[in-house]
Amino acid sequence: MQVVTLTLSGETLAVPTRNLREILEPVPVTRVPRAGRFAFGLINVRGAVIPLTDLRVALGMTRAEPDEHTRMLVLDVPVAGEQTTVAVIADRVLDVTEIDDAALGDIPEVGMKWPPEFLSGIARTDAGFVILPDLERIYAASLGTASGTPQYDKEI
Repeated sequence: MQVVTLTLSGETLAVPTRNLREILEPVPVTRVPRAGRFAFGLINVRGAVIPLTDLRVALGMTRAEPDEHTRMLVLDVPVAGEQTTVAVIADRVLDVTEIDDAALGDIPEVGMKWPPEFLSGIARTDAGFVILPDLERIYAASLGTASGTPQYDKEI
């Protein structure tokens, strides 16, 4: 599987390139009143209004201040059965690489720092472990609560 690797809060994540539209340097963000911490604003990408999200919120990671390495990944993600375009903040984009199916491991039930329901797997690489977030489940959860605020969008 071909993936783009990125870092969030010192951890390496991988997103399939089939979901990737483009990588942007940070652009102005329009804050949305009463928006949660996960989907907190909107960005303009060549005339299209795209929600900006922070996977660190869903994965229970600490937030970092943007710096010269911060990027925004524009992704097409299945949400409620339809392809939806979203943007994700990354502390740094590392590389486009291949992850062999043999390198993919199951998510351990003990000792995980991240919510296992939001992971599709963990890969072993020469550089260490790479987290594969389950984007479809993460974004479905952002829509799936009665209050309209996902469980992971509460203060951590």
